[in-house]
Amino acid sequence: MAYRPLDYYDMNSLLTDEERMVQQTVREFVADQLMPIIRDCNRDARFPLELVPRCAELGLLGAPYPEKYGCASLGPIAYGLINQELERGDSGMRSFVSVQTGLVMYPILAYGTDAQKDYWLPKLAQGEKIGCFGLTEPDFGSNPGGMLTRAVDKGSHYVLAGTKAWITNGTIADVAIVWAKLDGEIRGFIVETNREGFSAPEIKNKFSLRASVTSDLILQDVEIPKENLLPGVKGLKGPLSCLTQARYGIAWGAVGAASAVFDEVLTYSLSRIQFDKPIASFQLVQNKLVWMATEITKSQLLVYRLGQLKAAGTMRAQHVSMAKRNNVGAALEIARVGRDILGANGISSEYHTFRHMNNLESVNTYEGTYDIHTLIIGEDLTGIAAFV
Repeated sequence: MAYRPLDYYDMNSLLTDEERMVQQTVREFVADQLMPIIRDCNRDARFPLELVPRCAELGLLGAPYPEKYGCASLGPIAYGLINQELERGDSGMRSFVSVQTGLVMYPILAYGTDAQKDYWLPKLAQGEKIGCFGLTEPDFGSNPGGMLTRAVDKGSHYVLAGTKAWITNGTIADVAIVWAKLDGEIRGFIVETNREGFSAPEIKNKFSLRASVTSDLILQDVEIPKENLLPGVKGLKGPLSCLTQARYGIAWGAVGAASAVFDEVLTYSLSRIQFDKPIASFQLVQNKLVWMATEITKSQLLVYRLGQLKAAGTMRAQHVSMAKRNNVGAALEIARVGRDILGANGISSEYHTFRHMNNLESVNTYEGTYDIHTLIIGEDLTGIAAFV
């Protein structure tokens, strides 16, 4: 049965013709090319690398960035809708696009030299090169400022040494944006993954994001030329600004996962007969469906307004934290409630809800946990930092 998106408050009427076209294009791509293979990819723990060229052809990589680099130059809401539709298929596919766009292309665009932009951005936009983002370390997740990875200035080049963990795309990447301390200050470096001393072993046996490549990055005295330094930023501002871009896409993406669950569960509840009538006729099931629909509608309104703020240049990182925290947290709970409505059928791969639920466990953690975003917003409201 074709996907029937929930639009209880007629959000579609707020979209421009271009935004509707973008949404429909990605929706068809997901339906025609991702959904037929996603069960097998999830079962086999395989990222559908064969879909990357089509993503590039559709302009999904670096979609908000200038046409001069081969990008689609779309507005924030259109880009958000891309993420929403991709995650309706699977969080892993959205993660790939989020990393390529928000964590790899963005720092090059924002902080790179003209030469770096001219070389890397077109290749990344066309999917000729795949990137990853090296910030998190085995012992430093929520506290990235404590990183141990170091860069040493050797005069004619830099030498990087350290380990990064839980890196999306790492094993398949051609380039990594690695954050390391140079003379005690955090700096960003473009590191080609074929350099001697660089390795990216894949993390196996995941219960979540199985259709996504997750890796460690190991840098054993990797030499890189001086021109690979991103000169435009110093300190935590660099990586945190990248995370803001990626979290924006995540907030939209979570709406897609929640909507996929709702559509599947609503359809099931109308056809599942118990006590001689569909379970959708029972008050407890209707209560759950109404709650799910309300949370999805609230999430839609939150990201739409966030997109308006981003377009106006008034979006703050704390705004993104609220949307990421709310929408992913709500989507995860929607998936759990949806699995409950599906009963024992909910643990079967015949249905997609359990896969979304498992994926959202990771999405709720990465790029700022629910609790960390709570503290970010709390500090913004009170002026008091509760991190330490």
